[in-house]
Amino acid sequence: MTLEQWLVILILVIPLGLVLANRLRMDLAAMLMAVLLGTLQLAGLGLIGPARSPQDAAHAISGLSQPVVVTLISLFILTRGLEKSGVTRWIAQQIVRLSGTDRGRLIALFAGVTALLSLFMNNLAAGALVLPSAMEAARRTGTRPSKLLIPVAYGSLLGGAATYFTTANIIMSDLLRIADPPQASLGVLDFTPTGGLIAIVGILFLWLFGDRLLPDRAPSAGQMAARRTGSELEALYQIGERLWIGQLQPGAAAIGHTIAETEIGKRWGVSIAAVQRAPGGLQIPSAGLRLQAHDRLLLVGREEKVCLLAEQGIQARPVESSDSLSLRGLTLAELILAPHSTWEGETLKTLDFRHQFGLTAIALKRSTRSYRTDVGDLALSMGDSLLTLGPAQQIRALQGNPDVIVIEANPGDQPVRAREAAWTVGITLAAIGASVAGVPVYLSVLAGAVMLLLLRVIAMDEAYRAVEWQAVFLIAGMYAVSLAMVQTGLANVLGKGMLALVTPFGALGVAGGSYLLTALLTQFMGGQVAALVTGPVAISAALSVGANPQAVAVATAIGCSASFFTPMAHPVNILMIAPGNYQFRDFFRAGWLLTLLCFLALLAGLALFWRL
Repeated sequence: MTLEQWLVILILVIPLGLVLANRLRMDLAAMLMAVLLGTLQLAGLGLIGPARSPQDAAHAISGLSQPVVVTLISLFILTRGLEKSGVTRWIAQQIVRLSGTDRGRLIALFAGVTALLSLFMNNLAAGALVLPSAMEAARRTGTRPSKLLIPVAYGSLLGGAATYFTTANIIMSDLLRIADPPQASLGVLDFTPTGGLIAIVGILFLWLFGDRLLPDRAPSAGQMAARRTGSELEALYQIGERLWIGQLQPGAAAIGHTIAETEIGKRWGVSIAAVQRAPGGLQIPSAGLRLQAHDRLLLVGREEKVCLLAEQGIQARPVESSDSLSLRGLTLAELILAPHSTWEGETLKTLDFRHQFGLTAIALKRSTRSYRTDVGDLALSMGDSLLTLGPAQQIRALQGNPDVIVIEANPGDQPVRAREAAWTVGITLAAIGASVAGVPVYLSVLAGAVMLLLLRVIAMDEAYRAVEWQAVFLIAGMYAVSLAMVQTGLANVLGKGMLALVTPFGALGVAGGSYLLTALLTQFMGGQVAALVTGPVAISAALSVGANPQAVAVATAIGCSASFFTPMAHPVNILMIAPGNYQFRDFFRAGWLLTLLCFLALLAGLALFWRL
């Protein structure tokens, strides 16, 4: 082996050893490898480019410009749209309903749903789309996310093994055409029998043994600080017993006047939480909203005060106990007075709270007592918390205010927002359809993300917050390692050495060996690169022993989907690290058994469907 090959091995092994020992974060290790490779290339060695070409040191950061990075960032934005509109919550509700209290069934359902999506779309896209639903299901069932997110990743990989529309599978089909002599390429359904058998076996394995093998990691500090849902906040502030629906009667004095002009809050201490105007839905009222005949008002206040509104032509009745503001789609948040707040001693009226911040305060909690009437007249003191409702953008705008600490409600009980859901689902399906039709995935999902931004379904600030930058930098760093393995010939040396060992075992040995070799290389260089490295060698070995080259190509391609050992084996694994709070070894514990099981299923499939 050459000096460059040994250097690549050291650059790969030492940081990974520190990761395994929990001395180094995975994303930092990946970037460290990229820096070392770039530095040695700059010094004249040929690690990521020809020797004595220091300008090729720029390849160390070329991973940041790869299509997979653009795809990943775009998918983060699309999935934020699905999450914000309530689509992912709806999916989670259906899966939880089907699984009941059986955690094994919950694991299998998430793996199965992701596998099904992977039959028609990019593996990374499938995993990214299901991830928010898995997080919501974890919250609803009390299951730790670490029990569900590896199954989501593995499900996308298992589904990818059973379809032609996986990048590595397409590469292997193309390699058959340029073999010597040229061979027939693979058809759309050639992967389905063998890959489908592997997917079924893999999902059954996760169902039966996943709960015992998957890590039970405590969520990260940010996830531990679980936010209450809007309904839970309403229960905490005891809003339900003071919530009323008021109907404006014909000839009511308030008709034609703005909310500020009616002085309902000032004269009676009653808060107008929302206005329902047919045929539209609920809207959060501003002080300048002019009331119309037949408007319905959601009111918060004591019964004796609300009943006095009948004099103004507003007939009120209590809201059913099962109903809530949050379930009606209104956005709630808690405001807690910050230390040294200038609001201390002020009232909401003197602060002109509604007009200045665009929010409605419907309750104030002081110690163990909740005030829901005349809230605007109470002088604020340290330790007070306010329950407010208003547009999400207004709530977020307050987060930069030093006088209050803003805690947004968890949106888990919010209904599906029909307009946003229709746009997001339609754009997402269009992006998927375009990629199936041949448009590059990175371009189709980027176009979808841009459309969501242009339609203002997602704000730009939300888009930046939605991106998991740890995954982006981990992928970018590992790309340089893959490039070095190919450039130095290390991958080719490993490939030829491995296939030389299995060739004496005949056709099934070549196919099985190709799978194992590709699966091994995939853990460190990704399936697309591994296919280009091992594919030509495997096809050549198949022709030399008289084996069916299409069968060996299928086995090699499926090995590219066996990215179970390490988190950096596939971007979909990397995507799960932060929300699952995973460590490097968590993937190996279940991954090596799943890889072995898939190998046995592969041999059975090759014997059954390819007659090897």
